[in-house]
Amino acid sequence: MKLDAAFPSVLLSDVPAIAAAAEAIRFDALWTQETQHDPFLPCALIAEHSGRMNFGTAIAVSFARNPANLAYTAWDLAAQSGGRFILGLGTQVKAHIERRFGMQWPESVVGKMREQILAIRAFWDCWQNRRKLNFRGDHYKLSLMSPFFDPGPLPFTPGRSPRGPGGSPIPIYLAGVNTGLARLAGEVCDGFHAHPFHSPRYLREVLLPAIGAGEKKAHRTMEDVSIAVTAFVATSVEEENFARTQLAFYASTPSYRPVMALHGWGEIAEQLSDHAAHGEWPKMPLLISDEMLREFCLVTAPDRLASELKARYDGIADRLALYSPFVPGEKDVFWRKLRESV
Repeated sequence: MKLDAAFPSVLLSDVPAIAAAAEAIRFDALWTQETQHDPFLPCALIAEHSGRMNFGTAIAVSFARNPANLAYTAWDLAAQSGGRFILGLGTQVKAHIERRFGMQWPESVVGKMREQILAIRAFWDCWQNRRKLNFRGDHYKLSLMSPFFDPGPLPFTPGRSPRGPGGSPIPIYLAGVNTGLARLAGEVCDGFHAHPFHSPRYLREVLLPAIGAGEKKAHRTMEDVSIAVTAFVATSVEEENFARTQLAFYASTPSYRPVMALHGWGEIAEQLSDHAAHGEWPKMPLLISDEMLREFCLVTAPDRLASELKARYDGIADRLALYSPFVPGEKDVFWRKLRESV
């Protein structure tokens, strides 16, 4: 199981030190996210200040961008890093796409996401293999690539670059909570980012079978799709309280309700949604019981964390990261011990 690190929400001036420290800890990958800052800008600095570690977006909001934007940005980051960049995409939810990004929410989320991924790969195939750009779908029709706008093939030495479906030189991971995107990841992606709001039972009973169905449809196997899991853990009362707050926020999202429903907590999810709609944030963590906390968060002692993490995600995760971001100088001994044990 690979051990990855979550990137903290910081200014770009802090990125070089974080990248160097993460590589010194020997994390396998460092993942940025799209919350308070752009997810791609830190990646250029991570590439510059590391030499072994993979890095990528977990996630970049795909529906806030078009395939050309994503293709060019990923191409440059892959070229700069010698093939260490992983493009991680997620859809976000309707309210944010429409009201925060000012974009249109598609009638078919899976349909548009499929086209975005295939369109991105059409650009890459054009640039890498010198094929004519000719992608036609319901959402995108792409047929113009003059030499002036063609960046040309990636300068990888043989075997250096990871290979995606169809020989694509840059892997694409897709994030999701529900089965539609999980099936799509199994069918066309190199990896699947499991949302932090999950339980091992939900992963085993709902998402992994959906990924498997997508793999079967595309005549692929389990080895073709890497499962990346970000886990809530708590080894203190303070961390338990933090986890309750975050879990309450995620559980209030209507599209994430199947996670709660699987465990018989659908009514609690509806109450959380109602509190969120009225801005009653302090009330929400109070609805997360000890049973819920332990279902969605590994609560344990520090000296048992590594062994219990491995037991909890054995047979599920190929890559594992903690929800808590990696910050150099904070808990360095903890991170080193975890790296040695996982």
